[in-house]
Amino acid sequence: MLNTKQIAHLKALSHSLNPVVHVGHKGLTDSVINEILVSIKAHELIKIKLQEKDKIKKKLLLDEICKKINGQAINQIGMQIVIFKASDPSKIILP
Repeated sequence: MLNTKQIAHLKALSHSLNPVVHVGHKGLTDSVINEILVSIKAHELIKIKLQEKDKIKKKLLLDEICKKINGQAINQIGMQIVIFKASDPSKIILP
C-alpha cells in the first residue's frame, strides 16, 4: 500500500502520460487485461481511457482492473484512470 505522499507523487507523474490502453464498449475482455499487464510491466504507471460514462461503473471497472492485475488505483479523472504496479526492480523512485 502506498501512503498519501507517494500517491501525490504518482499523480504528478501521471499528468504527462497519454492513455496506453482503451477499454471499449465490450468492457474488460481477456485481451484488454493482457494489454494492461504488458503495459504496466513496461511502465509501472499507466493511464487507461474508458468508454464508460457512468461514474459508478467507472469506479467498478477501476476496482476490477486493480484486483485482476494486483495494482493500485492512483487517480480517476473524467474518462481516464491511472494505475500503478511496482516492478522488481522499480523504475519509479517513490518518496
